[in-house]
Amino acid sequence: MSETLNQELRQHLRYNVVVNLLDGGFFGLALGFSSFTAFIPIFVNRMTHSAILIGLVPALHAVGWQFPQLFTAGWISRLRRYKPVVLLLTTQERIPFFGLALAALFLPVLGKQLTLILTFFFLIWQGLGGGLTANAWTSMIGKIIPSESRGTFIGMQSAAANGMLSLGSILAGLLLVRVSDRYDFSVLFLITGILLVFSLVFLAMTRELEDTEKHIPAERQPFWKGTRTILQRDVNFRWFLAARILSMFASMGFSFYIIYAIRRFGMDDFTAGLIVATMTGASILANPLMGWAGDRWGHRRLMLLGMMAATLSSLIAWLAPTLNWFYLVMVLAGLANVAIWTITLTLTIEFGGEAERPIYIGMSNTLVAPATILAPILGGWLADSVSYNFMFLVTALASVLTLVVLFFFKEPNKKGSSGVF
Repeated sequence: MSETLNQELRQHLRYNVVVNLLDGGFFGLALGFSSFTAFIPIFVNRMTHSAILIGLVPALHAVGWQFPQLFTAGWISRLRRYKPVVLLLTTQERIPFFGLALAALFLPVLGKQLTLILTFFFLIWQGLGGGLTANAWTSMIGKIIPSESRGTFIGMQSAAANGMLSLGSILAGLLLVRVSDRYDFSVLFLITGILLVFSLVFLAMTRELEDTEKHIPAERQPFWKGTRTILQRDVNFRWFLAARILSMFASMGFSFYIIYAIRRFGMDDFTAGLIVATMTGASILANPLMGWAGDRWGHRRLMLLGMMAATLSSLIAWLAPTLNWFYLVMVLAGLANVAIWTITLTLTIEFGGEAERPIYIGMSNTLVAPATILAPILGGWLADSVSYNFMFLVTALASVLTLVVLFFFKEPNKKGSSGVF
């Protein structure tokens, strides 16, 4: 990106920060009503008691977001503006919630088995819609936000999303208590879809200038050629990929906390909302603080801190004698998730230049996707065949192994200065 374009984009920096924070806030509020770690699993639990299927709910969301990104990288890398593609594709991660609302409404008519199939159809659609959007969106953020401020911005946006998600979770818990079982989840999913429309409006207000000086090769190369070249030459990126893959197993127990607490301690729906709010509340504070600290002292250190939190979260869940311990479990899980998702997103953008960035973004997600889908399946199998406690212990061991790998990883592009919005 030329210095002239960089300076012009900086003139719109504060505006872009505001509209994208509003986008993130409404997106988070929407997902608070349809939490992939709480309320959608509770809805699925009404139709099946399979721990594997329940564990697949957050996994489908995550792997759907990750898997397509490398396959769109070659196309995205040739764009001079990312925003039109982002707006076109992001509708596919929003529309499915209206489908979920209809499936929930007609559950008594369709029956549990057909509704369960439809639910997973819409979840797969939603996840893939997010994945098709993700590379273009991440590339756009990398373009409009200066490198020395990316960690702070991504942390702030994640905090806004998690803050509103926490509010949404509390309101959703109240609705589940007050609305009859016949309509409760159809109302939650409908509210989610409407709020995602508001999110889209603010996203569409982003100002992104065309990069007229970007070098685009005349012939489009197959995506795997650039992938192979980068993997061969960039040893540090290979350590980063290894840490990301292991981190999926280091967090595989997180998606089972709510269901375990319901089955082990008889937790009610409203308490589930409060506990989810505790996790997102921790993320509200951790996201901007960890992003700000990473911009100044290195994001690798924050990843190490997050893996320590993941280890403690799993161990406490394994040994917890009462339900109240799960408030601490969820706080630590919130810190770990900031490291696993927010901090790694910031680090991913730092690899490569403007032309190679979509390839790095694609690899750091698509190559991790198999682990993302395998981890909850393994966790569900361990929970069903052995016990939830044993599965939490295995999760803690994976966290320790991730810590070991991170000691071989180095900061790709450490910045010592701070940006100003």
